[in-house]
Amino acid sequence: MDRLRTLRTFICVAEHASFAEAGRRLNMSPTTVTRTIAALEKSLGVQLLMRTTRSVRLTEEGALFLERCRAGLAEIDGAIDSMRSGHLTPRGTLTVTAPVMFGQLHVLPMVTELLRRYPELQIRLLLLDRVVRLAEEGVDVAIRIAELPDSSLHMLRVGQVRRVLSASPAYLAARGRPTSLSDLRNHDMIWVEDEIGPHRGWGLDEVRRSGRPARLAVNHMDAAIAAAVAGLGVVRTLSYQIADDVAAGRLEHILTNDVLPALPISLLFQSGRGDHPNVRTFIEVAKHHLRDALL
Repeated sequence: MDRLRTLRTFICVAEHASFAEAGRRLNMSPTTVTRTIAALEKSLGVQLLMRTTRSVRLTEEGALFLERCRAGLAEIDGAIDSMRSGHLTPRGTLTVTAPVMFGQLHVLPMVTELLRRYPELQIRLLLLDRVVRLAEEGVDVAIRIAELPDSSLHMLRVGQVRRVLSASPAYLAARGRPTSLSDLRNHDMIWVEDEIGPHRGWGLDEVRRSGRPARLAVNHMDAAIAAAVAGLGVVRTLSYQIADDVAAGRLEHILTNDVLPALPISLLFQSGRGDHPNVRTFIEVAKHHLRDALL
């Protein structure tokens, strides 16, 4: 247990960038914290933290060690929790992250159900259109909509979404309905830019190679959809993102015969956490809501 206490002390110092703050949180004197970290560094033969009179920061080796420590302790904590509370109902805090629009439409109803069923459970829902690092940002479950590379995280596929192209009825009446992807070279496109790139494939390589500039490029999907509803052009989205607009007649699917590959909806969680009551219960609810769904 002394080794675990040492590692938890290191994590606390790293997270708060302060020996004194770590001491307060762990009920240890700053001197004891300093000696603990010094002994850890000596045993490892590397410097984990850079200290000055004003700051404490991780070395490159320290940052790598911190990530491994978090993952390892999460697995140990998960094993202990599964033994101690494997038969208990969810309680405490569960942190979940999901893409913004998908989270609003499909994850929030799951969260609402869980909070109604389990009065001792608190949920922290982070809706972010970026990749979140679970261990570093304290996330229990991440929902991802993408083809994912192999990693040390556990991954469970629970559904899939379609990639679609659409435009407003007014735009299609004025410009005609494209019958193939190559026809889009003669249409106004609304591109959605992000940190990965403005187009990301989608079977539109020929359109990009045509050299025709986008009529409008935006960096947020909500704005792109609003522009398409306003009749400014053709937008490519995920199916769930425009479901309400299609149902209301504000947008129409086009090129439905040129089906683009579906993207999986996956749950990611750290090794050893799947048996924790909070995580296990969220997974069960997500399976019920999303299993075999093609949104």
